[in-house]
Formats: sequence, C-alpha cells, structure tokens
Amino acid sequence: MRATSTDALLLVDKPAGLSSHDVVALARRALGTRKVGHGGTLDPFATGLLVLLAGRGTRLLQFVPADPKVYEATIRFGRETDTDDGTGTTTAEAPAPEPARVVAALPALTGALQQVPPAFSAKHVGGQRAYALARRGEPAELPPVPVRVDAWEVLELAPGLLRARITCGTGTYIRSLARDLGRATGSAAHLEALRRVRVGPFGVAEADGIDALRAGQVQRHELREALGDLPVQVLTGDEVRRARHGMHVPATVGGARAALVDVHGELVAVASRDDASWHPDVVLPID
Repeated sequence: MRATSTDALLLVDKPAGLSSHDVVALARRALGTRKVGHGGTLDPFATGLLVLLAGRGTRLLQFVPADPKVYEATIRFGRETDTDDGTGTTTAEAPAPEPARVVAALPALTGALQQVPPAFSAKHVGGQRAYALARRGEPAELPPVPVRVDAWEVLELAPGLLRARITCGTGTYIRSLARDLGRATGSAAHLEALRRVRVGPFGVAEADGIDALRAGQVQRHELREALGDLPVQVLTGDEVRRARHGMHVPATVGGARAALVDVHGELVAVASRDDASWHPDVVLPID
C-alpha cells in the first residue's frame, strides 16, 4: 500500500558523494514539504539505505526500528588515516597482514565492545562536533563508547584487502572497526568503501534510487510501515477521539507499545501500555 500525501516513509539508496542532508533536501523538494527527517546518517563516501520520514511522519522517528544495521565494508590494509577512511591523510603505514591473521582477529572484534569513535565524527566535545575540532587540526581524544558487533561474514579475503558483511548495533562506527582491525593484526588499515544494506526490517533492495527521488517518483510507504512489527490495535470511533486528545484507551492487543489505527488503517497514535490501557505517546494531528 502506498501513501498519497506528504506523510510517508521513504527508502532511498544513497549514492557516494552525497551527504545524508543532501538526500533530505532532495526529498523536501520532491514532496513539497520542509518536514523530512532521516533515521540515521551515512558518510558522504558511503552508499546504501537511508530511511526517511516525511510530513507528520517526522514525529515517528524515535520509534523507527534501527537495530540491527547491516553493512558491506571494504577494508584496506597497509595504511591508517586521520579519518579512518580513504579520504583522509595517512597517519601510519605498515605491511599488510597475512589473510589468516585477519580472520583470527575477527572474534576479538565481535560481541560487546568498547569502541573509540573516529576523530572525524559527529560526537560532541565541549559543545562542539569532534569533526569541527579535527578539521582545525585540534582532534579531540574521544572516550570509548559501548557498541555491539553481532557478526562478520567474510565476502572476499585477499592480500591487503577484506570485504565483509558486518551486522551490528546502532552507534557502531565501521570506520573504527577498520582501524582497530588493522591494529589487531599488527598492521594498519582504513575503510575503503561502505554500503549499508539493512536498517532493522528495511532492506536496500526495497529502496528507490536517487534519480527516482529527484524526479518525484519515489515510492511513498504508509507511515504504519515505519513502525516495523509493532502490534496494531484498531480503535472505535470514540476511542479515536479519546486517543487524539491524549486520553487512555482500553488495550486489546499485547505488548509494551502499540500502533493505534482507525477503521481505515490510518495511524492515529503510538502508545505505551499503562496497566490494561494505552497511553498515547505521540499523536498524529489531523491534516
């Protein structure tokens, strides 16, 4: 089912060379609304899936299932850079490790990890973005943060190169994984290419290309699809009125949170459980 208004979920396959903000700007022009937000950035050099919400859908960004994320990464050994990718300045060089040593290092970079974000990242340091400090030649020493890496699937392994499909939690920096893998093998490494192929239940195979977005021909998915497998409860007419006013309605489906819809399937609210009733957390206003 497709949405017909500016209230929509968009899945876009971002090409290299565009920032996530560039894609948001294109979506704003295509849909004729300023209300467009994304569910997680991609670096300009990276490609792949961006999840966008438009119109009233921007209220739902906090509920979009974004875990796990799946990436296809190309890691090049022999050189470490200040950005941890191929766009940066070389900071260290070392002979490439034997392929067997690369495979042996992967288990230590799987599971719950403490990861130091890249110096060129959007982390806040004293009220400033880390990348702004790094661009001024004042890179901050960022503290490690907890992240999760579920799996590495080796797609290609050759002298000096690893291509892998990485499944991980939200907030994991693949650039940092590349850097740390280089160091773990006694070498140096950086992320040469990156493609995001999945965000939660959304796959890049379902996404539209940038040309379709520019032409305004991008598929507009129903807002309810943005909530993944969240339980759905159909409300009566009186319950719709109560929910729209932020009032409790009786719960007839299980779960800690639910999507409340009217008899036509139109999303009314996202609500959390309060004993035997639902309390609306976010209500979508009537156009």
